[in-house]
Amino acid sequence: MEHNPPQVHKFPQDSYVDALRWLPQLSTFSRHVLLASYDSETSTPSLQTLTFSPSETAPSLTPQASAPAPSRITSLKISPSPLSPSRALIASATFSGSLLFLSADLINGSLDLEFSLPELGFHSGPVSAIDLNDSGSECVSVGEDGCVNLVSLSVSKGFRRVYDSKGLVSYSSVKWASPVEFVTGAFGFGLHWWDQRKPGGPVALFKDDWTKGSASGIVHSIDIHSSRKHTCVAGGSSGVVFAWDIRRPKQPVMLSGVGIGNAPAYSAVESDIWEVHYDNYTHSSKMSSSSSSTILPAMICSEDGILAVIEQGEEPTELLAEPCAINNFDIDRENPSDVICSLEWESLAILTRRRA
Repeated sequence: MEHNPPQVHKFPQDSYVDALRWLPQLSTFSRHVLLASYDSETSTPSLQTLTFSPSETAPSLTPQASAPAPSRITSLKISPSPLSPSRALIASATFSGSLLFLSADLINGSLDLEFSLPELGFHSGPVSAIDLNDSGSECVSVGEDGCVNLVSLSVSKGFRRVYDSKGLVSYSSVKWASPVEFVTGAFGFGLHWWDQRKPGGPVALFKDDWTKGSASGIVHSIDIHSSRKHTCVAGGSSGVVFAWDIRRPKQPVMLSGVGIGNAPAYSAVESDIWEVHYDNYTHSSKMSSSSSSTILPAMICSEDGILAVIEQGEEPTELLAEPCAINNFDIDRENPSDVICSLEWESLAILTRRRA
């Protein structure tokens, strides 16, 4: 794993950062970041783009454009636009239960609202999480109300309800696995695997109580690797990070947190894991003997201010330790050595990793 300390640059902000994402990159000289911000003094939520100008000594983030939001952003996803290579598709969910779709100009960073789904009839209460499929044609959303919705972006620009738990389940996270499959996270470290070819409910379920009732056990974030679509990695309460292979649905692999039986896992943190992503920059130490069952390295951020890379059976590699929560982060797809994260104290940090 990577052991060289990363180069870290911090950028104070005028408002709280609820979510952030790297926008797709057109060239090495044109890089943009998308922020979902909240000004607590004016109670104003907004989306804004910033231009990132890399430099060894003094990189900069310059505001470019902004767009209002009806309420605070709860989830933010980016996809290349299916209509133009110079634009990106943005999906943003809100605390009031609405869903906004915008396009961003990757040359000058401008933002344009395409259409929105209002609160009435979509979700009752906050939208917990959303995800765009690879083609940018569908968006799946889940909410605290127990509803799972699919939004069509290509034709009708409407939505259909896939499932309604009638309040029996509250969903907290979601991730596409294939053009017809996705995974949702819920309370009790629960994961549900859905297949649109088999309507009526999830096709596979997983739930465990590793904290023995000492914590709520919420899955806050899910990721699925493009080359391992049968396996998802999930992060949640009490520093728990685990992998779930649909081919072995009763045998989860603990990566961080408490142990299962006599197989303890390394613990990167003890607080809530807010976000988890597979880390394409870190080469697994097991790649020489890897199989489709090997869990690839992943990056996490936590409530107790840790940004770290975890790998199956290895000590975590800490990239950043802050005196406040690191609420979310994103790894640049075109340059996976670059990571951007938001700090609780109204600040951004950009890390550039270097190989040994």
